[in-house]
Formats: sequence, C-alpha cells, structure tokens
Amino acid sequence: MRILGIETSCDETGIAIYDAHAGLLAHSTYTQTAIHAEFGGVVPELASRDHVRKAVPLIEEVLKKAQLTRQAIDGVAYTKGPGLVGALLVGAMLGRTLGFAWGVPTIGVHHLEGHLLAPFLEPEAPSFPFLALLVSGGHTELVKVEGIGRYETLGDTLDDAAGEAFDKTAKLLELGYPGGAALAKLAERGRPERFHFPRPMIDRPGLDFSFSGLKTFAMQTVKQHGLDDQTKADIACAFQEAVVEALTVKCRRALQETGLQRLVIAGGVGANTALRHALGEMCKKRGAALYFPRLEFCTDNGAMIAYVGCQRLLAGEREGLSVEVYPRWPLSELKAI
Repeated sequence: MRILGIETSCDETGIAIYDAHAGLLAHSTYTQTAIHAEFGGVVPELASRDHVRKAVPLIEEVLKKAQLTRQAIDGVAYTKGPGLVGALLVGAMLGRTLGFAWGVPTIGVHHLEGHLLAPFLEPEAPSFPFLALLVSGGHTELVKVEGIGRYETLGDTLDDAAGEAFDKTAKLLELGYPGGAALAKLAERGRPERFHFPRPMIDRPGLDFSFSGLKTFAMQTVKQHGLDDQTKADIACAFQEAVVEALTVKCRRALQETGLQRLVIAGGVGANTALRHALGEMCKKRGAALYFPRLEFCTDNGAMIAYVGCQRLLAGEREGLSVEVYPRWPLSELKAI
C-alpha cells in the first residue's frame, strides 16, 4: 500500500509518499517563514492561502521524485487536527478531493500522533512501550506510548510551550521570527556563569511544565542589563540552560516513575542540539535508549502523516463523505489499532 501524505496544520506544507513495504519513497516540505517573518508570527489567512498555492505543485514534485504516477497511490492521508482551522481545511479538502477523484480511501491524521510516531521513519525505530517528550511551538507534553492510538498524557504545560517560550524570548532579544533556532545559535556564544535563570517546577512533584515565567525573567534581565551583543548571548545561554534542565529533569522523573527504558524526542524543539545532548547524557546514565527522528522530520512534515495514515488505513479505518477538521483534538480521543 502506497500512501500520499499531506500536512498543512500551520506554516509548513509537507507532502510525502510512504510505502507499507519499502518505507518512505519521497517527501518535500515548503516553509512559509519568509511570508510571516515581517509580522513576527504566523498570520492564519496568509498561511491558508500559501497552502493553496503550494500543495498541488509539491504533490507533482513528490510523485516525480518517487517515479510514480497517481495510479500507483492506494490511499491519501491528511492532517485533520490540531492546528489552524483554515490551514487544516486546505489539506483536508485537497486530500478528500484526490481520494474521491482517484477512487482510493482517505484518512484524517492527528498531527501530534504523527510527531509521536515520526521515529518509526528511521532505520532504528523504538519498540512499544516508550516515553515520548513531545516538544514544539504549541505543545510540551510527556506521553506514555503503548501502541498506535494508545497514549497516556503524563505531563503537560500549564502555560507557554517550550518552543513558544523560545520564540517569545528571541523576539525580546530582537532576533526576529522564527527565533527559536536563532536563540539556540546565539546561546553558543553566551557565558553560562553570568546569569542563572530559575528552573520552573522542578522542585515540585509531578510532570507538568511551565515556561512563561522564564520569559518574564528574561524581560527583567534585559531591563537591568541592556541588550549589547554579549548580554544577548549570555541571556540566550541562561534561558536555554533553564529550559533544557527543566525538560531533562521531568524526563528523568517520568522514566523513573513509569519504569520505561526508551525515550523518544518528538517535535520541532527536538532539533535543539543542547536538549539532545542533555537527554542523551541522562539516558546514558540510566541505561535507557534515546530515539529521535532526523532533523527534517522534527518539524512539521508530510512523511509522518503518510506513515500514520498508512498504519490506520491498513487497520481498516476510512473517512466518510463529510470533511471535518479539529483545531483542538485530544490524543485520548484516538482509536487504538
């Protein structure tokens, strides 16, 4: 079974073809960073319009890369939620239209399930059960994964997600949009001994997160010390250290409480080098295995949607004639397969 995957949940248009036997055949992702940069954040209407412009050309590109025609596609998967409603509708309408025109089944995929299972696109994939740190611009969660559709959220963010806090602090440091990657690069030049930021909620029981206070602390530090180049780097370094330590402490605690020995990093912030290193060292000390997708599959992409869609279509799931998308969609509502 060969599945065409369509990802349009926010500001990346991702298209991929996944084969149940041969694996990932081809993929391509277009990012809208340049479009939204002048506004300092994603503009939903502009995001939707750009998905309309880019999705079909990307499908043609991916089919050409895979050396396939549309007749070789056995099903279509698209992101059904969560995400921006307009952007989701573009992908959903396109996916359902292609499925109808090509006479193949379609399936709406949960965006976060795609991230959780993205490591299965790699040669060395984890086995179930495992603990997943889902960390992105909109989500910071610890999830126990016992199988496809069998998810238990152990910890969630009470305010800003880690990626959101990165971007807001980067904006405070005048690094532009999106600022998370720029802040991480700037942090490499920072002096770790100059500032010490609080480690939110690590002294409390439980596995929940909170990052909005770090942004406030960074704002106060800027007011006190200004924004010369070295101070920017020092603040970036201290901020990143605080986020990474908070995430690492909660992951260690979750592994200990669950008894699991496999940890998956999923989502865009999973590309952060400092976080990967810290979690790698923690897992090494515990004798646990660490898994993460390649960098291009940490951010939103069609490959993870095609993979999940393939598994669910093989299990017999199908969409009806109506087109529905869910801007909010709890993982707990998914069916186990």
